Amino acid sequence: MLTIAGVAPPCGRPAPSPRTTRPAPADVCQGSHMNRLIASSPLLLVLALAACGKGAPPPAPPPPEVGVISAKAESVPLTRELVGRLAATRTAEVRARVAGIVQRRVYAEGTDVKEGEVLFQIDPAPLQAALQAKEAALAQAQANAANAAAKAARYRELIGKGVLAKQDYDDALASERTSAAAVQQAAADVATARLNLGYATVTAPIAGRAGRALVTEGALVGQGEATALTTVEQIDPIYVDFSQSVAEVEQLRRGQAAGKVQLSTPENVEVQVTLADGSAYAHAGSLSFSDLAVDPATGALSLRATVPNPEHTLLPGMFVKLRLTQGELARAWRIPAQAVQRDPQGAYVLVVGSDGKVQQKRVELGELRGSDWVVTAGLADGDAVIVAGLPKARPDAAVKALPLQQYEQAGGKTSPPAKS
Repeated sequence: MLTIAGVAPPCGRPAPSPRTTRPAPADVCQGSHMNRLIASSPLLLVLALAACGKGAPPPAPPPPEVGVISAKAESVPLTRELVGRLAATRTAEVRARVAGIVQRRVYAEGTDVKEGEVLFQIDPAPLQAALQAKEAALAQAQANAANAAAKAARYRELIGKGVLAKQDYDDALASERTSAAAVQQAAADVATARLNLGYATVTAPIAGRAGRALVTEGALVGQGEATALTTVEQIDPIYVDFSQSVAEVEQLRRGQAAGKVQLSTPENVEVQVTLADGSAYAHAGSLSFSDLAVDPATGALSLRATVPNPEHTLLPGMFVKLRLTQGELARAWRIPAQAVQRDPQGAYVLVVGSDGKVQQKRVELGELRGSDWVVTAGLADGDAVIVAGLPKARPDAAVKALPLQQYEQAGGKTSPPAKS
């Protein structure tokens, strides 16, 4: 068998032909081992390089970016969100003042009526007849009085001539006085009958909105009692009845004594009503009544506000939300709601200190106004309050504070969250 030049046979085998020059078997095996080492040298090089760099730590990531605002104290209106119920400023129950049959209802239910406008008509015929009878009785009494007066005048002449007994003269004078009193009584009866006839036409005692009719045509009313016919309510302006806890009132008084709160006088307290759909009512009202005693059942103080209602949008009996502006907080901070966080100890915010590290500050909250919390204590002017990027901020961790507008313009792209 011939061998191909440059290709070595397996180790330990003799050459097939004496004409072929071959290295010694030991040399052949050594060359094969070196070839394998050279072939694997790239892997060894990589491992060696990795071993050389094992002791150097990777570079630290940059601190995460957060959006901040600068806290600034200001005077903030002192408001309270309460719930109240609407009530008419004037309510009149229209009742039948005379007995009779209802002939017709004149007004349209649920419409506005003027004072003196006709609402119902009661059958006036019996009342007209009663008036005529009283007028006849008055005429009779007047005739009797005239006769008695004439008789008394004649007796005066006779008693002067001494031809009349004194007893007869006294009787004539008594009859004159009695008949005159009877005329007055008959005249009063006529006036009463005329009033009753006028009551047959039932009118609105006040201007306002007339409710539904409580009787129908043909009903007998006023028989032994003043039958209710309808109700007229005046709803422009309209009342808002509500209550405020004594604890809040005492807190306001203490704040005023400490100079932290400036309370308005009752006539300057503004009341803003919020409708059921969440929209603000167009007309603001004012506080008109504050009870002097506390309701023992609720521990609250009863209050009443008067609100204009020209469009009659507000109706008695409705429950509404109202915002009561009772004065001003002399020093408070308005902070976006997303910056305020809570834990079992209460509310707090995260701020960036002068050393670039995150600090936790406990705060006292007032009311939520729109999208901002009113902070009454716990902050200082110039505090860099973190508003955006809160998940990336941890207390005592370093962050890069950016003004909120700049942070938003950058799209809020920040480094990985910091680890505490």
